[in-house]
Amino acid sequence: MRAILTTFRAKKRLPLLQVAKTAVAIAIAWLLSVALLQVEMPIFAAIATVIVVAPSVNQTFAKGIERTIGVLIGVAIAAGMSALFPTSGPMVLATTAVALLLAWVLRVTPGALNQMVISAMLVLALGGTTPFYALDRVIETIIGAASGFAINALVVPPVLVGPAREQLRLLGTEVAATFDRLAGTLLARQRPADLQALMIEARLLRPMRDRAETSIDTALESLRMNPRGRRHRDELEAMQALLDDRLSPIVTQVIGMTRALVDQYDESIVEEDTMPALAEEFRRAAHDVRLAVHVAEVDPTPMTSAIPALTSPLRLRPPNSDHWILFGSLMEDLRRIRAELRGEDDGDD
Repeated sequence: MRAILTTFRAKKRLPLLQVAKTAVAIAIAWLLSVALLQVEMPIFAAIATVIVVAPSVNQTFAKGIERTIGVLIGVAIAAGMSALFPTSGPMVLATTAVALLLAWVLRVTPGALNQMVISAMLVLALGGTTPFYALDRVIETIIGAASGFAINALVVPPVLVGPAREQLRLLGTEVAATFDRLAGTLLARQRPADLQALMIEARLLRPMRDRAETSIDTALESLRMNPRGRRHRDELEAMQALLDDRLSPIVTQVIGMTRALVDQYDESIVEEDTMPALAEEFRRAAHDVRLAVHVAEVDPTPMTSAIPALTSPLRLRPPNSDHWILFGSLMEDLRRIRAELRGEDDGDD
């Protein structure tokens, strides 16, 4: 039963505002169709409205165009077939086949294909065999699509900046937590299971980065054709720059640092004199990442709490053992992270 339920249940509900706007748009499209076309049951208008209202204004516009084109072709096919053949069961099946074949030839989208087939069948099933009937169904569809677009664009048009901001915050928080875990690894002996968990948690940064990128792309898409888009565009562009220019490279660096530490780890590392200073650099990097995504706990008492902590390169004495390769790798990665956090050229080009 659970498997059956998951096939048609969404992971989360549609926003209640979108449901309410859809209902209002249906009512407006219905009343307009009744008044303008003198029809009692403007089904095409209602269906068009339900289909076109989407999470963004741009998607609503695209679905409206797709729906209208599909209906236009579908009713044209139905009108042509009814002019050539009397309406019957086999004729409806033949019309469906013609609509499917034409959709394949035209390479239309799946949504337009569905509309072509459904519209052709509905026109024939409802008894519309005259050109005027077909034209009225097209106008009815345009009324429904226009009503859905107008309501979605004018009544609290959706702006998906909040989810993008939250995903970016979660990514920055987890990157900072990874730096803190690396610092702890340098100061205390670790078991093999601890090192494995450290590597797994670092690898989880990649899907988090991908989710943040997807959320920002979705938010940017929600601003297209949106009357509220201008006031949010600068914020989203700043978020995109933060992800592309700073957080994304740091994710790559911190995963590499974790891999190097796990592969070359032995218990004698914690006995190195330079470990406390290096661990402190990791904690400073964590602070600066939190500061970059505005989740650092800024205490106004020491006025330096809002100042980046990686303000100068760290210089260490050579290690007392064979750990110099690991130390050199970690220090080079820290140098690059410092450059990325400060928006500087890391000097590799």
